Amino acid sequence: MRPEDVCELTGVADPRISPDGARVAYQVWWIDKDANEYRGAVWVARIDGSEEARQFTSGERRDGMPRWSPDGRWLAFVSNRGGDAKTPANLYVIPAEGGEARKLTDLKEDVEIAEWSPDSSRLVFTARARDEAYEEEDERKRQPRRFRRVFHKLDSVGWTGDRRKHIWTVDLDGKVEQLTSGDYEDDTPTWTPDGRRIVFSALRDDKWDVELINRLYIVDAGGGEPEQLTHDEASYGWPAFAPDGRLAYEWTVEDGTYPRHTQIGVMPTLGAEGKLLTTALDRQCGPYPPIRGPLWNGDRLVFAVENGGNVHLYSAAADGSARPELLVGGELVIGGYDVRGDGLVYVAGTHTTMRELYSGRDGKQLTNVGKAFAEGRELSEPERFTATSQDGTEVDAWIVRPPGFDPAEKYPVILTVHGGPFTQYGTGFFDEFQVMAAGGYVVLFSNPRGGSGYSEEWGRAIRGPVGGAGPGWGTVDYEDVMAVVDTALARWDFLDGDRMGVIGGSYGGFMTSWIIGHTNRFKAAISERAVNNLVSMFGSSDLFWVFERQFGGPMWENVDAYLAGSPATYAKDIETPVLVLHSENDLRCNIEQGEHLFTLLRLLGKEVEMLRFPAESHELTRSGSPLHRVIRFDAVLEWFDRYLK
Repeated sequence: MRPEDVCELTGVADPRISPDGARVAYQVWWIDKDANEYRGAVWVARIDGSEEARQFTSGERRDGMPRWSPDGRWLAFVSNRGGDAKTPANLYVIPAEGGEARKLTDLKEDVEIAEWSPDSSRLVFTARARDEAYEEEDERKRQPRRFRRVFHKLDSVGWTGDRRKHIWTVDLDGKVEQLTSGDYEDDTPTWTPDGRRIVFSALRDDKWDVELINRLYIVDAGGGEPEQLTHDEASYGWPAFAPDGRLAYEWTVEDGTYPRHTQIGVMPTLGAEGKLLTTALDRQCGPYPPIRGPLWNGDRLVFAVENGGNVHLYSAAADGSARPELLVGGELVIGGYDVRGDGLVYVAGTHTTMRELYSGRDGKQLTNVGKAFAEGRELSEPERFTATSQDGTEVDAWIVRPPGFDPAEKYPVILTVHGGPFTQYGTGFFDEFQVMAAGGYVVLFSNPRGGSGYSEEWGRAIRGPVGGAGPGWGTVDYEDVMAVVDTALARWDFLDGDRMGVIGGSYGGFMTSWIIGHTNRFKAAISERAVNNLVSMFGSSDLFWVFERQFGGPMWENVDAYLAGSPATYAKDIETPVLVLHSENDLRCNIEQGEHLFTLLRLLGKEVEMLRFPAESHELTRSGSPLHRVIRFDAVLEWFDRYLK
């Protein structure tokens, strides 16, 4: 895979089974290289694979999020058709057998989540409500923004303090009603079985912006004041009703510490004490990025689980009478799913395949949209191995050999470190590894302590260092990734230990900056969208201040500890040439973090360059401008080629 091949990527997403269980609607997405934009269309296939799938919407722009009406007459979807990449995605509806699509909403913000009412007469959805000041297009005349909440911006979304997310409804005649309002953030709405009320998760109390506890609320479908259903013992999300009124949800304990595993729970009746179904798994049951919440299937619930680099599907009895059962496993990452009766569909990808649609537990493949991408390209299959860390801990790791691999040759090595830290490197297709391998490098990646996909103890292993909460970042996680290098060098003699590079983004950028401040073993480094100064990061990020729950205390009471844990503190010890790569609209790790490291290294006379991407967010490498993604890949390979070849 070459950098320009980014524009050939494609995949399947968001499958939904029709009410009669015979068909499945899903999105196929691709990239329009000439327009430098992402495209999408809704397709429909027979769930048994008996007929060839057909494209259901035009895909003129980006159609997606298909939703069947319960009566089977309609298929709703969102689209930005008729505009450009900046045009909001609004709701449309089309007859279930095909025909002309009809626009239901005409909002100036994207429709993000939508669900039909039980009687198929309306949809509930979420969208941001703009302040009237946005009507002034000339920013030189626009009124200044006044914020009272610390949570007033969000990466890839922008300013949120004057455009909060709320709950809306629309009927088939296009009558739109906004049900909630105010300086709050409302999300994941669902209808009660009788269709009279709506339950949703929200940040709504007086201190919601600093405590960030998601509670469940209920509001009349005709509007009114929402009523709080849950309290501050946990955060709740993705509520889902069974026909008899039982309520399932995602649940994460709120004890002032982080991280904690998300669990799946059930209330026997609305507002009653719930029961957790997944504690025996000791795995993260709320994968990142989010897929969808728990689904009812009779008296069982179906949900996704992170597990050792994979994302699997599980099923659990709603009464908690037995340990959850694995539905779909293996070396794969599931990125979408739906169930209805005996029907099961899911989207999954592997290291060398795009995300495709499958049906049933036996995994009958229904799509092959990635076939053209794989043809004519030699994609490298990573090999899983186990590294032993300094204290004897075993760490999952993978090695990626270059295409045309010759074991008699010596290859330069690139170590990559994932972000988070409470995430995982997955076994799905990842363009980063394929492009670097095709550039002639052996790539090493791993899931060190502090990440998800393993036990909760594993994820909490790098808490602290404040107040004895744990050792903190850059401790056992650093030992783990270095053990991956040492284990690989000892095992495979085709690795050239004198020509090694390191790269990582976000927390992985932190680790990259930290690594080169504590060892000179690497000859080149790329610190990307990194955390470099914990003190300034505390206030410049859209939400980094919540990490006091992981560090063990707030920055203002522990400045020395925050500085001691900052890679920038060790800039004087960095001898490795560094490329600082950052996006100018990154609100998660503000570009000041990249500027901070670049300035220090330049003043210290170190070898450093900075590459700044305009109009990009923290998500540049995943959903940024296709052209910028290609340019970035070229820059990554050029930097490593300069020092490792």
